[in-house]
Amino acid sequence: MMNYKKYQRQYFLPPYPCMKWAEKDYVDKAPVWCSVDLRDGNQALVVPMTLEQKIGFFKLLCKVGFKEIEVGFPAASETEYEFLRTLIEQDLIPDDVTIQVLTQAREHIIRKTFAALEGAKQAIVHVYNSTSVSQREQVFHKSKEEILKIAVDGAELLKKLADETEGNFRFEYSPESFTGTEPEYALEVCNAVLDVWQPTAEKKAIINLPVTVQHSMPHVYASQIEYMCENLKYRENVIVSLHPHNDRGCGVADTEMGLLAGADRVEGTLFGNGERTGNVDVVTLAMNMYSQGVDPKMDFSNMPEICEAYEKFTGMKVNERSPYAGALVFAAFSGSHQDAIAKGMNYRVENDPEHWTVPYLPIDPTDVSRNYDADVIRINSQSGKGGVGYILEHNFGLNLPPKMREAMGYAAKDASDHQNKELMPEEIFEIFKKEFEGITAPYNITEVHFKQVDGITAEVHTEYQGEKQVLYATGNGRLNAVSNALKKGYGLEYSLVTYQEHALEQSSSSRAIAYVGLQKPDGTLAWGAGVDPDIIRASIDALLTAINNSVA
Repeated sequence: MMNYKKYQRQYFLPPYPCMKWAEKDYVDKAPVWCSVDLRDGNQALVVPMTLEQKIGFFKLLCKVGFKEIEVGFPAASETEYEFLRTLIEQDLIPDDVTIQVLTQAREHIIRKTFAALEGAKQAIVHVYNSTSVSQREQVFHKSKEEILKIAVDGAELLKKLADETEGNFRFEYSPESFTGTEPEYALEVCNAVLDVWQPTAEKKAIINLPVTVQHSMPHVYASQIEYMCENLKYRENVIVSLHPHNDRGCGVADTEMGLLAGADRVEGTLFGNGERTGNVDVVTLAMNMYSQGVDPKMDFSNMPEICEAYEKFTGMKVNERSPYAGALVFAAFSGSHQDAIAKGMNYRVENDPEHWTVPYLPIDPTDVSRNYDADVIRINSQSGKGGVGYILEHNFGLNLPPKMREAMGYAAKDASDHQNKELMPEEIFEIFKKEFEGITAPYNITEVHFKQVDGITAEVHTEYQGEKQVLYATGNGRLNAVSNALKKGYGLEYSLVTYQEHALEQSSSSRAIAYVGLQKPDGTLAWGAGVDPDIIRASIDALLTAINNSVA
C-alpha cells in the first residue's frame, strides 16, 4: 500500500470566504501575456537552447503576439547574459515588446542584472524571494520579519538603481511559493514592497502570485487571488499577475479561475514546457478564450508552423493530443463521431454559416490551419459510414445514397482491419472503385440499342461465362428495359429499389455518376456505380455492377 498518511495539506485559505469569482462563467477579456519560454522553459530543457535558437524563438514569440517576454536570469549565467546583450546590441527587440529579466532579491545579483540591461529602451525587472512556510523553516531558517526585510531591501535597491540607470524600467515582485504561504503574510510582504515602489498610473507595478508548486484544487487558488486583489494597496496601479505550474495537472484551470478572481496578467509558456510537469500552457489558455468568442490577442492561426518551429528550437515534441495544437486533436475515427461531424458541417452550411456549433469540434480546425479532409475525418477499422461518405463527397465529389454509404463503410472498415492501418482518402476512393464500379463478371453488357415501341424496347448484347446472346425486353424507361431483359434472359430475381445520379464535374464535358441499389429475395442489398459522360451508359454500368455484386 502507498503511504498516503505522510502527506498533509500545505496550503492556506484566506481569513474570510472569497468566492465572487464563482459568479462568473467565462474569462471575458484577454490578460496581458508574458512568455517565460526563454527562461523557465529553457531551464527545463535537457539540452538548453543555443544563442541562435533563443533568437529564433524570441522572434517566434514576437510574431504570435507576446508584448512581454522574459528573456532570462542574466546574473545567473554567462549564456543568459550574452543572450540579453545580443538582443539589446543588435536591436532585435521591437518597440512594442518589453523584455523581462529575473533576479533574486540579493544585492550583488540585482546590481549585475542592471549592468546587463545597459542600453535597453525598456524592461521589466522581476525580483523575488521565497515566502512559504516550508522555505522559511527548512531553507532559510528565517522569521517572517526577516523574510519581509529581504523583499523590502530588494525593492529599495531596484528603485535606487533604476533611478541611476538610463532606461524605462518597470518593477515586478513575486512572493515565490505563494501557494504555500499564509495569504495574510503574502499580502503583508507584497504591500510592503508596494509602499517602496509607490506605483502610479503611468508606471504600474506588477505583483506576481506564482503557483511555484501546485498544492491545492484550483478553487483554492482562485480564493487566494481574490483575497489579494481585494486587499493590495494601490490596486488601481497594480497589475496582478499569475504564474501557475502544473504539478497537479491543473495549470490551465488555476489560471482561468485566477483571472475570474481579478488577475490581469499571465506568465506561461507555449505548450506548457517548464520545470517538473511544466508551466501553464498559453496556447490552450488563449484558444480556450477564442472558442468562447473572446479575442485572445494572440495569433495562433498557423498552428502547424508554430509547432514545427517550437520543436526545432527546443527539441521537445508537441504531443499529438495537446489541446488545439496536436496533430490528432480534431481527428475523428469513431463512426458515430464522424457521422455527427459530417451532419453538423452540412447543417452549418445550410442553416447558420456565421457561427460554429459543429459536434465534437470546439473550434473550426481551419482557424488554426488544420485541414478538414486530412485532419478531421480519419478512417480506420473504428470508422463508419458517415466518415467514409464525407471523405468521398468532399474529396472526390461522390454523394452516395445513405444505404450505399453503409455498404461502403463496411468495405472500408474491413480493409483497414485486415491491413491494420489508417486509410488515406485516395485508398478509400480505390476501395470504392474496386467494390462498386466497373464489375463486368460474371455478367457483362457489350452493346445496347433502344427503340420507342409501346414504351422503350431494349436490345441488350450480353456475355455470361463465355457465351454471348442478345436479349430483348420492354420497360417504362431505358434502365428498366435493360433490367427486364437481364431478368428474362438469365432468370435473375431482384428489385431495383434505389437509383440516384449526379454530375461529377461542372463543365460542358462533365461526367455523370449513377448509383443503383438492388434488393435480393432474401432482403439484402447489392450496390453498383457507373461513371460515363452519357448518363444512360453510367446507369447501365451501375446496374450491371450491382447485379454482379448480388451474385458474388
